[in-house]
Amino acid sequence: MRKILLALALPAALLVAGCGEPPALTPPVARPSATSGHVTPDEGDADDVQESWRITRHASGHEIEGYADQVSVLPGERFRLHVSTTAPRFTARAFRMGANPAKVWESAPVEGVRQAPTRVVDGTVTAAHWDPSLAVETEGWPEGAYLIRLDASTGAQRYVPITVRSASTAGRVVIVNAVTTWQAYNLWGGRSLYQGPGGFAGRSRAVTFDRPYDGNGARLFLDFEKEALAVAEESGVPLAYLTNLDLRPGALDGARAVVSLGHDEYWSPGMRRVVTRARDDGANLAFLGANAVYWRIAMRGRQVVCDKERVCELWRASEPESTLVGQMYDCFPAEGVYRVSRPGHWIFAGTKGRRFPGMVGVETDRVSRGSPPEVKVLAESPLSCGGRAGVTHSTYYTAPSGAGVFASGTMRWVCALRGARCGHGVTDSAAAFTRRATLNLLTRFARGPAGRTPPAAGDGDAPAGQES
Repeated sequence: MRKILLALALPAALLVAGCGEPPALTPPVARPSATSGHVTPDEGDADDVQESWRITRHASGHEIEGYADQVSVLPGERFRLHVSTTAPRFTARAFRMGANPAKVWESAPVEGVRQAPTRVVDGTVTAAHWDPSLAVETEGWPEGAYLIRLDASTGAQRYVPITVRSASTAGRVVIVNAVTTWQAYNLWGGRSLYQGPGGFAGRSRAVTFDRPYDGNGARLFLDFEKEALAVAEESGVPLAYLTNLDLRPGALDGARAVVSLGHDEYWSPGMRRVVTRARDDGANLAFLGANAVYWRIAMRGRQVVCDKERVCELWRASEPESTLVGQMYDCFPAEGVYRVSRPGHWIFAGTKGRRFPGMVGVETDRVSRGSPPEVKVLAESPLSCGGRAGVTHSTYYTAPSGAGVFASGTMRWVCALRGARCGHGVTDSAAAFTRRATLNLLTRFARGPAGRTPPAAGDGDAPAGQES
């Protein structure tokens, strides 16, 4: 119930999806452009760059929207785009996100089709009946997180996210896109796992990837993942890229570390087993958000199943998330000042400042039952939890395998990487702090089990004898 307020804030225009009957389509195959074999930075944050990845005019209503028939593909594999638009034509452009967002591919103009209305099947909103509009070849696309920008001939734009995943994660730090959480909050068609017609009672008990995302099409990626991805690429450590749907047996074999980003709430038993096994084999873990590993979901094909009154339970009911993360979800809505309590820890080497307004929120965790007895509290921050006093923690523990496990305890860690642009009273000094601490984590975690690798110059020039 705690997140219905967030869902209610979404525009009413997003509650209805699709209209008109489409003709049958045979999708053309869009092959890589001449520039797709390498990434040339478009200096993508500049508003005056023609090929910037940014949307300049958001689609209103159903002007243009779409989804991919796969959540992730290996380099060179094909995926299909299902697009509905009221415009005569549209173009798709693929941008690889990260430290230097860059366009790697562009389609020829495609005839626009207004696809059939949304359907509700067993309480689940679906667009699986939409015809494919375009088949996309990814030959020459580097591994990474991508946004496909759909550009209608009328000027409207919307994103479709897709990950070009890594075939092997051995020796690398693995960045994981939390796509099950993206889908849980997706209100496209009027139903998410939180809300439907009439509110919470009308919500879906399962949500499908066979539909567009609401808003700009990549809302949670941009809010909770984009900045962390950029810092990871700037760190220079070897990276691998997966979605949490790719967390299957063997996916993390040989991985040095696994990074959960800013909002990673919905985990299946299979996902958790794979990550736990990786930790027990020596892979370090970093949870850069809060409220991770909260709902225990099932996967049914391309559906995330979570009936919160029956078959979907909280992980803490059987296996508290704190046994993996080090702490567990405690508060929404939270507001507070982030306060470092162990400035001598190597994660904070080279940082400046000990108090950072606005960094605590909007959901927070704390040490609780199930937390490993050896867990260290690196930051302890008093907060207001909807009017009651509370506290949140940043934590670190070393597993028996030597793997280090860090959890920020606040959902605004990634947001704070944007500094004042994060809002909530966050300042640019918080950006410098979180950036340095994140780089310290990544560089040490990339060398293997942090409990067996002493601090080095790559960890922020940590002085000898600093806490491990």
